Amino acid sequence: MASALVLAGCASAPSGPAMQAPPQPSRVAAAYPVTALVGSWGVASYREDRDRSRTESMARQHCRLPYVVARGPTDGVMMHVADDAKLYELTLKGTADGKTYLGFDAPPGHPQDREILSLTDNLIIMRFVAPDIHARYGTFVYVRCPGSGATTAR
Repeated sequence: MASALVLAGCASAPSGPAMQAPPQPSRVAAAYPVTALVGSWGVASYREDRDRSRTESMARQHCRLPYVVARGPTDGVMMHVADDAKLYELTLKGTADGKTYLGFDAPPGHPQDREILSLTDNLIIMRFVAPDIHARYGTFVYVRCPGSGATTAR
């Protein structure tokens, strides 16, 4: 009798849509053009929002040795990813809820992505999606270095 109850329990275990992974955000055009990221940047990071303005000043000082973001061979930008010294082509990915991510060609919000929190002509604020990577690196501030306009030509 006990084995019949166990088998009955197995037969009534959820299957189908209830067992599927949660849906990924649908991908739409990114809110920003790739050219907005191309250029030379001073980079710094912070962990507390109250440190953002001080971090922007630090990033400006890093223009002495800027981080260069170049256009990729397809339609992305060449940048480093967490914990890897190699350059990779990363793409901008938008979602229906208005968020923009930067990362590999995977669904938006992938753990290896960075979420772009804000982007203007001269300032980018972004953070890694994965909580452990964000905890290590903090929120990044990219300040465009003088004379480093966005490149529109390929």
